[in-house]
Amino acid sequence: MEDKIDILLATYNGEKYVGEQIESILSQTYKNINLIISDDKSQDNTREILEEYAKKDERITVYFQEKNLGYIKNFEFLINQVKSEYFMLADQDDVWLPEKVEKSIKKLKEENADLVFADLEVVDKDLNTMYPSFNDFMKLTRKINKCQKSYKMNYLYNCVTGCTLLARSKTIEEFMPIPNKSKYLVHDHWIALMISLNGKLTYIPEKLIKYRQHGDNQIGTNKISHKFKKLSQVRNLFIDVKVGVFGTYVANNDKFPKILQDLNRKALKYYEMLPEKRYFNFKGWKIFHELYKNETFLYYIENFMILNLPAIANIAFKIRYTILKIMKKR
Repeated sequence: MEDKIDILLATYNGEKYVGEQIESILSQTYKNINLIISDDKSQDNTREILEEYAKKDERITVYFQEKNLGYIKNFEFLINQVKSEYFMLADQDDVWLPEKVEKSIKKLKEENADLVFADLEVVDKDLNTMYPSFNDFMKLTRKINKCQKSYKMNYLYNCVTGCTLLARSKTIEEFMPIPNKSKYLVHDHWIALMISLNGKLTYIPEKLIKYRQHGDNQIGTNKISHKFKKLSQVRNLFIDVKVGVFGTYVANNDKFPKILQDLNRKALKYYEMLPEKRYFNFKGWKIFHELYKNETFLYYIENFMILNLPAIANIAFKIRYTILKIMKKR
């Protein structure tokens, strides 16, 4: 008999696409599921759509929040409703391929893992392919292949897209509650990192979701730094992101092993110091190396120059920006 799996769908003003997503979940080849939905006080017709689906299929349970929680705390609410041995996360605007659940649970059991995640096909609002592989487009594939058995895969930045994951419910106590003080560290990043510190992650390179980008996504493929005209803007963003991430780590240091607790504090101190160094920085290079040593050589050098030698990096940035502008790519 198939094990029961709880699928957790967070919704907010999702009237355009949520019906199509629900249909794709209910049509999975793996049938023994509970679809648990939490609507975060939508202002459109999402509530009416959810109520109609709940009447049609007894596998659906819907909660309507009385006040807006934000997507992280909405997912946290859903996770607290889990009663089955396994759970999955779902976004309201994607489309799941028919064998997503079946292939995910099979891989998890074959590898005796605690969490499995997969690749995605990036599509536009009409489901036309934009990028065949999300992980290739975001340049995550190499890091995933190299570090998927280690916490290092998700330590410096997130490599696990939440809507692709399936995890054992016994892991919930390892990552709850989910921090939400920084917009730069979201629920899937935290969940995958915490599970990797205590258990095993595995990966399916196959695309199991049509990951819809329609302009209103809370999280997606948009690379903010590509819009900047000045290196200082890029640098400030890089620093803000890492201060947010490592600030969250330090605030929850009891969740980390002792060796990482020390690295968390040193990394936060390093990034907090960088804004004072507008042209050159010669402090904390060992910390930088420890954090970036698993990255590609090009990524390592680019980040090293931007963070530690911005006066020199600025020259290269201006030349590159001018070339891209001439090519009409900026």
